[in-house]
Amino acid sequence: MLLVSDIHGAFGALGRVAAAGETLLVLGDLINFVDYRTTDGIMAEIFGSAFVGQVATARGRGDLDTNRRLWIRHTAGHEEEIRAKVAELVAAQYERCREALAPARGFVTYGNVDWPDVLRSILPPGCRFVDGEAVEIEGTTFGFVGGGAPTVIQARGEVSDDLMESKLARMGEVEVLCSHLPPEVPALHTDVVTGFRERASRPLLEYVRRVRPRYHYFGDVHQPQATTWRVGTTRCVNVGYFRATGRPVRHPAVGGQAGGE
Repeated sequence: MLLVSDIHGAFGALGRVAAAGETLLVLGDLINFVDYRTTDGIMAEIFGSAFVGQVATARGRGDLDTNRRLWIRHTAGHEEEIRAKVAELVAAQYERCREALAPARGFVTYGNVDWPDVLRSILPPGCRFVDGEAVEIEGTTFGFVGGGAPTVIQARGEVSDDLMESKLARMGEVEVLCSHLPPEVPALHTDVVTGFRERASRPLLEYVRRVRPRYHYFGDVHQPQATTWRVGTTRCVNVGYFRATGRPVRHPAVGGQAGGE
């Protein structure tokens, strides 16, 4: 069984993994709004690389308010046109995503940059959209909760703590927890390249402490201080920035930087 997260448009590599013939679990952020390393993505196609550079600089400071102001200033008077262009580019990426996943049999949840309704609609027959539910896979109970943490950007894939708590409650107790967000453990949501502590989920941490699943798999943080950590008896594993690595993680996870809470 293979797990990937943060594909961000790397559909060629995703297609190779999908064709491997193993059950595939996809933990969100399939489309690429912006790659801060290369400035590639939807944002650059619409606004240009200079704008992306400004956004990347502000993001590196953790200044989401500045990014919100930049967005408002660059879209003022062109909101409808830009919304239509974004939707067109998102749809094109999701079509490539569908083609990449066509050989797969597996389960897909969403991340903060995803458009959940669109993602659900484009999945090929072998892939099932899952969110706030438990499923038995190869004799083990897996639970899936999609979405990213809320920000001032109010992206479609963001979820509040209250919503996350309700999804976890609806899902119930599982042996393996899969989410896009990491639990709120500093080593798991600190990005060592930017030095910025990314968003994380307190409800996920509380669930792990209470239920004690054997594994908690997640993504979202691209260069984490630790890729693996133990919270009580639960092994928490960041399955990686797939756009950069092109590599899945195999369940059960091995290796990584291990520590304890």
